[in-house]
Amino acid sequence: MDHRVSDLDSSERYTWGGVCDGWHLLKDPTLSVIQERVPPLAGEAPHFHTRARQFFYVLSGTATMEFENDTVTFGVGQGLHVPPNTHHRFVNRSDADVVFLVISSPATAGDRTNVSGPV
Repeated sequence: MDHRVSDLDSSERYTWGGVCDGWHLLKDPTLSVIQERVPPLAGEAPHFHTRARQFFYVLSGTATMEFENDTVTFGVGQGLHVPPNTHHRFVNRSDADVVFLVISSPATAGDRTNVSGPV
């Protein structure tokens, strides 16, 4: 069993969307914990996961999650659950970076389907 402490310096880093950063704090097929940073006015493409459920928890800034028929804005100390098969899009509509944790079970690798147009 691996009992190493995980932090940004020791975690695998990646970039997405050209301007967003992610760090794999826990990268396991059954559970993923990622810290991400999304700058102002950036976001991801609308998509859904067939198997994975996700929980987004804001550490700093203000996040917006767009759904097919709803938009939810949430901030520091608040979290939002996204069940499998739910079309969604994470976006930062604010003027400051948003830093958050996204916890997925199982991991989302190979389990993402982008959808065209608005969520």
